[in-house]
Parts: sequence; C-alpha cells; structure tokens
Amino acid sequence: MYHARMAIRSLLHVVLWLAASCSCAAGGNAPPVPHVNIVSRDWLIDGSPFAATVRREAVPGGSPDDVGNDDRRQIVLDNGLVRRVIRTWPGAATVAIDNLMTRASELRSVRPEATVTINGNECSLGGLLGQPIHNYLDPKWLDSMTDDPAAWRLVSVTTGKTEPRMDWKPRTQWLSVSPAWPPAGVSVHLEFAPLGGQFAGVTATVHYELYDGIPLLSKWITVANNGPVSITVDAFKAEILATVEPTSMVGGNESAFAAFPRSMHVETEYAFGGSMDTSLDSPGVRWKVDPLYQTQVNYERRTPCLLECSPHHGPAQVLAPGETFESFRVFELLYDSTDRERRGLSLRRMYRVIAPWVQENPLIFHVRSADPAAVRAAIDQAATVGFELVIMTFGSGFDIENTDPAYRDQLRRLADEAHARGVALGGYSLLASRSIDEHNDVVNPATGKPGGFATFGNSPCIGSPWGRSYFEKLYAMFEATGLDVLEHDGSYPGDVCASTDHPGHRGLQDSQWSQWRTITEFYRWCRSRGVYLNVPDWYYLAGSNKCGMGYRETNWSLPREQQEIIERQNIHDGTWTKTPSMGWMFVPLTEYHGGGPAATIEPLADHLDHYERRLMNLLGAGVQACYRGPRLYDTDATREMVGRWVAWYKQHRAILDSDVIHGPRPDGRNLDWLLHVNPALATPGMLVVYNPSEQAVSVDLPVNVYYTGLRTQARVRGAAGNAITVPVDPRGLAMIPVTVPARGVAWYEFSP
Repeated sequence: MYHARMAIRSLLHVVLWLAASCSCAAGGNAPPVPHVNIVSRDWLIDGSPFAATVRREAVPGGSPDDVGNDDRRQIVLDNGLVRRVIRTWPGAATVAIDNLMTRASELRSVRPEATVTINGNECSLGGLLGQPIHNYLDPKWLDSMTDDPAAWRLVSVTTGKTEPRMDWKPRTQWLSVSPAWPPAGVSVHLEFAPLGGQFAGVTATVHYELYDGIPLLSKWITVANNGPVSITVDAFKAEILATVEPTSMVGGNESAFAAFPRSMHVETEYAFGGSMDTSLDSPGVRWKVDPLYQTQVNYERRTPCLLECSPHHGPAQVLAPGETFESFRVFELLYDSTDRERRGLSLRRMYRVIAPWVQENPLIFHVRSADPAAVRAAIDQAATVGFELVIMTFGSGFDIENTDPAYRDQLRRLADEAHARGVALGGYSLLASRSIDEHNDVVNPATGKPGGFATFGNSPCIGSPWGRSYFEKLYAMFEATGLDVLEHDGSYPGDVCASTDHPGHRGLQDSQWSQWRTITEFYRWCRSRGVYLNVPDWYYLAGSNKCGMGYRETNWSLPREQQEIIERQNIHDGTWTKTPSMGWMFVPLTEYHGGGPAATIEPLADHLDHYERRLMNLLGAGVQACYRGPRLYDTDATREMVGRWVAWYKQHRAILDSDVIHGPRPDGRNLDWLLHVNPALATPGMLVVYNPSEQAVSVDLPVNVYYTGLRTQARVRGAAGNAITVPVDPRGLAMIPVTVPARGVAWYEFSP
C-alpha cells in the first residue's frame, strides 16, 4: 500500500510540474521573460568579460607551510561563469563544480577523476574517501578525508592553452562569421601513475579545458604505455560526477526523473545512432543510480544522479610499448535557467564554439543525374542563380567506390569546371543500411551470423575487408578528383560485431570503438581538407557539417500547400537544439516518394508561387535545403525569382545565419515567425513573419528582442524601406507592427 501511494504521489508530482510548464509556455501571445543570470553581464549577449583562467592556490584553511608545498594545493579553472576546483592532496579529486551564474553547487560528492581498466584491472585515478553522507559536500569535511590507497597517484600537473582537437580548413565563402579555432581558453593536465611495480612504465593523464565566454568545460583521458610489454585498455570512464539531483521524489524510478530538466548538458564525440538527436545519439553519456547515496529521499534509491561517461563496449584497445590511447572528449555545459529558449541558445552557442564548421551554410542543389552533361548543366544553373554546392544525389549514378582512373579523371574535370564557376561539387554514398555478404556484414553476438540485430537490419562491418577497402576508396577519390562534398548516408550507427576474422577489430569488445574510430578519423581528415560533410547522424563534434533538421521523407509526397506548413514546423522544432545552419531540409523539385502532380513542383514555371514560398520559408529561416531535381529554373521568370531570393539571403546572410528566437509554432491558421538575433552585428535582429492565410494580416506582434542587445528602443525597418522607432520595455518586449500579404512573408530589420 505504501509503494502504491508513493507511485501515485510521484506521478502527480510529474503531472503538476508538466502542467505548470505548459501553462507558462502557453501564456497568451506574450513571450516569456528571459532569465538573466546573476553575473553582472549576460554572456549570451556579450561573453568578452568571461575569460578563462587557471590558477594554483593554497587549500582554504591550510597552514602557512601548506602554501609552499605544491602537493597541498588546489587547481582552479574559472571563467566567471563556471568554476571547477581540483584538490591535489592527499588524492587528486574534483571538490567543486560551481555554477557562478546561479550561485549553485553542481557537485554533491567526491569521486575519482576517472577510471581505466587495464588487463582486467579497474584502476581509479585519484579520488578521496571518507565523506560522511553524499547529499552535499561540506568543504570542512575535505580536511579529514583520505586518499584511496589503491588509486593511482598524481605525479605531475601542467597547464596551458587550448589546442585544436582536429585540423579545420574553413570554407570562408560559406561562413558569415570568422570563428576562432581552437576556441580560446585554458587547459590543465594531471598525470597519474600506479603504485609499486604494477603496470611499470604506464601512465594515465586526465585533461581539462575551460573556454572563454561560455560556461563550458571539456575533459578526456590518455593512457601512455612506456613499459616493456603490451597492455590492453579494456574500459575507461572519462568522467565520473556525483551531481546534485534534478529533483527529489520519494517514489518513482529513473524514468520518472526524465521530466525534470538538469542544470547541466553533457555530450561527447562518441555519438551515433541515426536519430539525428543529441539526447538519443549519445551512447557515451549515462546518468546512473549512485550506490553510495544511501541518504537520498527516493525510497528505493533510484535517483539517477551519478554521471558516468564511458563506452558501452570496450574499447579493448591493445597498446604496444611506446603507444598512447586517447578517449573521447566529454563536454559539460552548465545552464543558468530552465527557460527552454535560453537553454537552447546556450546549447547552440556551444556548437558554434566547439564545432564551428557547423556554421558553413552553402546553398545546395541535388542534381538527379551524374551524367557529365547533366552535371555541367547543374553547375551552370547553380552559378547563374547563386547556389554554391552541387551534390550528385542518391540514384544519380555517382559511384564513389569506382576506382577506374578514367572515371576519376572525368570527375576531376567536372570538379575543375565547377570550381571555375565558384561552385563546389560532390556526391552521395551509402555506408550502412545495406548488406554486403556474410563475410563482411556485422555478426550478431547471439547467433554468430549476420542479421537480426543491427540498427538498420543489416550493415557492413567497417572493420571487415570490405569496410577497410571502402574507406581506402573514399580517401583516394577525394585526393584524385578534388571533389568538395560527401553526403554520407547510413553513417556508422553503432553496431557491434562478434566476428573474430575481420582485420579491423579483434572481436566483440573492440568492434564498436574500432569502427567509430575509423569513420571519425575519416571525417576529421575531410575537415582538414575542407570537404563538406552532409551526414544524417550526430557526428558534428567529429567533423560533420550538417544533419537532417528533422523530417519524414514521405511527407514530401503530400500536396504542395501542406508541405509548406510542415516545412516551417520542422524548422521551428529542429532549431531548439540546432543552429539554422546545422540542419538540412528537402525540396522535391521533381516527384519524390509519389504524390503525383499535386505534390510536384515541376514544371517549375507552372508553380512559381509555391516555389517562391519554399524559398521564403527556408532562406528566411537561414536554413538550407537539398533542392532535388534536374534543374533549378526552367524559364527566365523562374531564374529571376530564384536569383532574387538567393541574392536577398546573401545580402542578409550574417543575421539570417545567426541564432533564432522562436515565435509560435506554425499551425496553418495564424501568423508564425522567427526572430534572428546577433548583438555583435550592426543589424542585431531580423524578424521574419509568415502568413498562411488567404488574407493579408496587419497586427502588432509582441516580440522578445532581449537577445538582440537592444534595451530601450529599436529602430525597425521593413522591406519597403520605411523605418519606425518602437520602445523596448524592461523585460525586452517590443510591440512590432507588421503587415504580411496573403500566403506571403514580411521581414523587418532591427537596429539601435
């Protein structure tokens, strides 16, 4: 009976919380008041005051002798937004992660800095023992806590600046900003060694970075084998944090806590799964039950408040003498609000900082045929109207696996012709979601045979002979031809492989890590050469440029007018977690997945109004689509219309590629809008308003202009050139008079 009451109370708690959230989100037309962090300046408006620093300091309360003893000190990473404190004595351990924006502690208990399992032995790197309870961490307890006698000892500390985790050759013509790479900040490196003669010559280093202007830390580990024999790195935990729980519930299990927003977003490079969603494609991040937390409120002690970042399998990597293993990197972003928009802005800023290539945003033509004459026509049309990239799409006949020198020479000539017109050229290749044969497909651990378990049913193993040959062909094709883009469908989705015969891995435990390493090393190589990557999976941190914004392909067989609204809904929903440049959309110029004439834009001149609305939808949002068909225009009028909207986008590219504040979700009945914001620009805001109705609409829109940086007033200019000044209230709210034509768009620039 007690358990039933607790379950009901837990469910009621969740329902009430969700109801309150929905009520706030639906509060009429007025946008929510932005949460402004406690620090004196808002880092989302101006991050320049928040430079990252690293310092060593005496342990608080230490004796005078402690000040001169480097072992009895602590290391502080601090940028005015977040602070991480690592004690170095008696055992190295993080003793504080402080959210300086909210004045909240994110840490409630001390754990090892990392663990690494070598030859079957799990080894802790640092840590402190003796914390009396694990609900919170009182600094007074630290002086009486002891080191773990079995843990590896800290042997050296070095500090420095951030370093690039991969080379990047920017495509500056597709960038409206000049992002820093690597992101500015500071680094700390803690080297650990085992006690006694165990694993002689082996060391492990825990690396940290803190970045300027954003509440963001990263962390990873390396293991160096300088001993006389090979070792196997069976497993690792690159991060272990006993964090403050998002809420306390007497009843409920792990799933019940998912409704409550955490104050920290955690993401790693180790991302795959094919859902195009960071929350689902993060197999390296796990929020677990904490077995040490015996005094928590939850009756069955099922609160998921222990963060562990590690692979599900392996990596099971063999290190010969002289070799070094490197883990994936963990990124930890602290939030200062539960407001959805502000959290989204924070997350999108993170991607701009640690994966700045996602801001490359070319206009893309998907040409249906790889026949040289068709490709030349596509290049000519793209150059004429201002499109910047031509992809020989799926089903076009483009074959990246073709090793015939004559074929590669043909592609090289086409690439040269495209470059002469200022157009990039590339093509499509499918990796997973197909079967090669029983010798090259991933092997089911349960049956010892392919099939029945892979993400897409069947998939080739990247470590198989076929997989190794496939990637050799990819490298060779780009080196031989000068092609600029790869649309890589079915990118590695995370399938394991139980084969012991594949040359790229030894067995099940190392199969996932080895396959992920193969594909991400290739993506990094592409990034160093400026090869643009369209990848329908969450490989941004490993080097990909763009992923799907989020759509159902068969929706593009719906009647044209329905596609228009769904398109804007997809953009509205996708840009909560992606910048406009991070997600592609799709425009089926020719029939796609059926639908007949009602779904098809061709002949383009016959549906010019619809074609124009698609350009309005996409370019007005700063979102690029894959325009798939044999041509971009068919008449002078079509060419003029497409070229006019492309020119408009390029004229306003800087603000349109900037971040967005969301208006109402498109519903096909009322006005919907997006506000682009960038306080660093002379034009810090642009409002783009869509009218789905058959009548023109004139109305005053309540718009949250806080993130433009405009504080007391805004100068608003419409397409006609007329400008008015509107007041901005203390909440950042401005009433903007708009007039939008029937089934049309209106845009308004904001300036001081």
